[in-house]
Order: sequence, then structure tokens, then C-alpha cells
Amino acid sequence: MASPSSAADRPPPHGPLAEAMITLAGAPDYSPRVDSLLMTIAGLAAERVAAASHASVTALRGKAYTTVAVSEELITEIDQVQYADNAGPCIEALDLGVPVAVPNTGATVQWPGFHQAAPRMGLHASVSVPLYAGRGDAVAALNLYSHDRAAMTPLIAGICTVHDHPDRDPAGDEHLAGLDAGGRELVAGYAEALSIRATVRLALELIRTDNRCSPDDAYLSLCIRAGEAGTDLAAAAAALINHNI
Repeated sequence: MASPSSAADRPPPHGPLAEAMITLAGAPDYSPRVDSLLMTIAGLAAERVAAASHASVTALRGKAYTTVAVSEELITEIDQVQYADNAGPCIEALDLGVPVAVPNTGATVQWPGFHQAAPRMGLHASVSVPLYAGRGDAVAALNLYSHDRAAMTPLIAGICTVHDHPDRDPAGDEHLAGLDAGGRELVAGYAEALSIRATVRLALELIRTDNRCSPDDAYLSLCIRAGEAGTDLAAAAAALINHNI
């Protein structure tokens, strides 16, 4: 688990993509800002991450998987293939809350529809990254599709390393050596989102234990604390944790 901390405890990753991911992680999941942040993240990922030829964001709307943001409409086809099969990397990343990497789409057979459609569209590698908000659940998945397998290799390694080892400083990770500035920004933003997620979840557990209440009531309590303090959930959670130390 990432060490509980507030985004204010250390210098934030530079760049608007990382900042949008951090802002989303500290926002209540019912916030009206969530959808606009998802669109911002998709646009900035396609614009700033050199390895990503295209970007989209998958979310659940009711019981249906939906592409809520896309860098260009053409790429919705590969998302729709996965929704039709109810299987694919974007769905797994959202449902499981973990990154799902496909280093070579042509060699992937576990998702038949995706396996057939991606190479036909010239998409040879992908990674779907969970986007967290509210109580720390994945509210969406950022899907990065690439024409270049080699360019995606360090990005996939960086994202997966940060997820598996959240206490490691991504700035010094060897996997980032082959990344452009946008790729490093994405990995750093994801690392900070994981840290915020850990902070919020620890605060919720403290509230639940202290008040002997349900997880939903604990979350509502944290949202009220954030609203009264005029802060996001990350800052409210960090303040509560520091008060209990």
C-alpha cells in the first residue's frame, strides 16, 4: 500500500495531465467535475504521451460500459468491440482497478474480438490504466492505444511497476529512461493518484472504526469534512490521519 500522504506533503508532478489525475483522485465520485476531468485526461494523454497514438476513457453508465471521452471518434470502434464481447483490457482495468497491458495485440488471444480488431486497425500495443476518485474505487479506465509496440514498452513497464511497488519513487525508476516527458508525467500522476487512494482508504477505515459505522457512512463523513474545510478528499483524509497520529 502506498504511504498515506497529502498531495501537499511533497512537490506535485509537473504538467496538466498529472494534475488532472491527482485532482480526480481527490474528488468525490459524485462531483460534477468528474466527467470534465475524464475528458481532459483523455485529451491530454493523446496530446502529451508520445507512445500513445490514441486515447479513450471507459466508464460505467448504469450497467453499460461507455466511452465517455476519446481523442478522436475513430478509436471508439476498438472500445465498442470490447463492450460487445463484455471482455477486453478496458473492461478488466475498470472492473478490477488494476492496469491491464497488452504489449502485442496480435499475440493476445484471451479477448478474441479485441485480438482481431486491434491489429486490423493498426493498433499493436495498449495499456488501460484505472482512474480513481471518491473512496478509492476506479471510476473509469484510461485506454492508450499505440501503433508502435517498442514505444509502448517503457510506458507499460512504468505504469505496472508503479502499481506493483507504490512506495517506490517513480522519478528514479529505470523504466522511465526510455519515456518522453509526457510518459513520465503519466506515470508520476498515476503514482500520486495511488498515494491519494491509500490516504483516503486509511482515513475511511479510521472513521469506520472510531464511529462503528458502515463504509458508506464513513465515506459520507469524510465528504462532509472536506466540504466544511473547503478542501478535497485527499486533504481532508490527510488532516484526519495526522490528527489521529
